[in-house]
Amino acid sequence: MDFKQLRSFVAVADCGSFTQAAAQLYTSQPTVSAHIRQLEEELQQRLFLRTTKSLSITPHGRELYDYAVQVLSLQDRLLAGWRQDDSVVSLGASTIPSAYLLPNLLARFSVLHPDVSFDQSDSSGVLRALRTGRFDLGLTGMTAPDDDLVFTPFYQDAMVLIAPNTPEFSAAKAQNMPLAALLQSHPLLLRENGSGSQRSADDFLRAAGLKTDALHVAARLNDQESIKNLVAAGLGLAIVSAVSVARERDRGDLLVFPLANAARTFYVVTRRHDFLSPAARQFFDFSVRFYTE
Repeated sequence: MDFKQLRSFVAVADCGSFTQAAAQLYTSQPTVSAHIRQLEEELQQRLFLRTTKSLSITPHGRELYDYAVQVLSLQDRLLAGWRQDDSVVSLGASTIPSAYLLPNLLARFSVLHPDVSFDQSDSSGVLRALRTGRFDLGLTGMTAPDDDLVFTPFYQDAMVLIAPNTPEFSAAKAQNMPLAALLQSHPLLLRENGSGSQRSADDFLRAAGLKTDALHVAARLNDQESIKNLVAAGLGLAIVSAVSVARERDRGDLLVFPLANAARTFYVVTRRHDFLSPAARQFFDFSVRFYTE
């Protein structure tokens, strides 16, 4: 037996008529008759007593009716819950996207879907949560060799070196002092391992022939704002995403040194074989278009 057969059966029992049941279900009378016949054949029981003038339910039919009503009620509740879930996007975002990219995205997207929720983690944490189904999709600053995940670019950025706005570093910037010399002669503040920003910083240092164990690493922090505040206070230098320091650069709180060959891409991440809800699909499409348009 299936749900369509049970719905036809309940409708006939409620209406006392095959014709009225068909009208209630927006289907044809032969279809309803076929559903009842299939049920009776499968159960080996007569469910209705039919005459040319009347239709009545049998004792076995009455027993089935009580169970069928419960089953169909459970199905309706399940589907209603799923339809409600379809309007909510469970979104995980790593530090830089959640702080500097997501606010603009959500401000525009929430006009269409006000029920978007998101959690913050580092990039590795977001990818772990995606694999376990905790999030519908994620925003990260790194990829991973994982056949089960799809990484779609949505924002192009670059890594930069930041320094306090002091005469020393202003002169270094004006004189185009080699950045390797600055890094080797001043403390360096780094992000925590697992951060996409730190992976990009490590890539730059490796390409420049600099090893972190040969540098003066003063601290590793998991908070981007703390790193910027410490740099502004003169406690060291840091390699960060350009988008994260645009405001401090414009205000003159920090000096920003561009880095050669230090482009960085942010991604919308989904599970390869997953089915996105309509709201999640709309958010995915919106995110990919937002910063390119």
